[in-house]
Amino acid sequence: MAKRLMFEKPLGMRDTLPFFYNQKSKAREQLKSSILSYGFSFMDTPFLEYHETVGKVSATKEQRLFKLLDQQGHTLVLRPDMTAPIARVAASQLKDAEYPLRLAYDGPVFRAQQAEGGKPAQFEQVGTELIGDHSSHGDAEVIALLVESLKRSGLTDFVITIGHIGYVKAFFKDLLGNDESTKELLLEHLYRKNYVGYREEVKAQTLTDDKKNALLALLDLRGGEEVFAKSKSLARNQVCMQAVNELKQLYKLLSNYGVESHVKFDFNLISHMNYYTGILFEGYAPNLGALLCNGGRYDTLLPSFKLNASATGFAIHLERLVEAINDEENGETRLGVIVDDDTHIKGVQKAKELRQQGYPVLLQHVDQIPDIQEFKNQLKEHIDFTAKGGLNDE
Repeated sequence: MAKRLMFEKPLGMRDTLPFFYNQKSKAREQLKSSILSYGFSFMDTPFLEYHETVGKVSATKEQRLFKLLDQQGHTLVLRPDMTAPIARVAASQLKDAEYPLRLAYDGPVFRAQQAEGGKPAQFEQVGTELIGDHSSHGDAEVIALLVESLKRSGLTDFVITIGHIGYVKAFFKDLLGNDESTKELLLEHLYRKNYVGYREEVKAQTLTDDKKNALLALLDLRGGEEVFAKSKSLARNQVCMQAVNELKQLYKLLSNYGVESHVKFDFNLISHMNYYTGILFEGYAPNLGALLCNGGRYDTLLPSFKLNASATGFAIHLERLVEAINDEENGETRLGVIVDDDTHIKGVQKAKELRQQGYPVLLQHVDQIPDIQEFKNQLKEHIDFTAKGGLNDE
């Protein structure tokens, strides 16, 4: 057993090798630069939080929490997201700060996996929380910042899909009344984007044809600004109408930012984050096969920490962003200085000079290079001070 485990990692954990590490670092710094330009301030929270506070208010399912006990017998969790911990800080150490608060973060989160399936149990998020702004202007700001951050990171082909949780819930409430089990089942189908299963479940219900047709028509409420008219005609109550108006106002504000070309609307968008209360959104990139980023408005999370404040924000899955960018740069920006015993001091001086100019420099003794040509091929440029290299006299 020991031998088998020697090279294995816990379920869902991954090693980050130099090439991917460098790509992550580059993307991270570009994201952070964009976020800072909007006046947000970065902060961090502990990896470990109390289960009774952050663990319970987090939207992560209980079976996906990493739990352990401290010496006092308290149940702790590895933070499953960054939003709940930052809400804790905002409601305690920052409760007297001037609002709105513009906070940002960068760090790993942990969600246990039941089976391998290629899903990570640890991954890095870069994101923002705008706390104390309950207006559409706040929603527009974080979505515009999300778009601009992704573009600055090098991603050009992506779409941000925007919905409103209030529309879906009010729509189901009108059509299904107090049938909570059916509502939860349909919401689960929408979250999984299992539209075939959704249609089959609607058809199996003992509802009038009018209600079934309305439930099926919900799936067609996806697209650009033209979807607003259709969503209003399908709206069953005032709550639905208000949600449409909020999305229309949001689209107008996003147009002011000039990011509307990256935006689509989806009135059946559902998130597994159960603390979202209004506008929510998800980001996708071609050929990625997984969610790139997500966010939305969560006006009930902070009150759970005894702070009466609304908030909105986004989180970017950094590893997936790197995959989506598919940057061909593979670290071949290093310079190389090759030396032997006689030229070592000259090589050290040259490497120091280049490093002071800002270049990453690899200083290598020729005797430790198995294949000199392959070594040179890995470098952007090289200086060979060895006799064989013919550059002993620089």
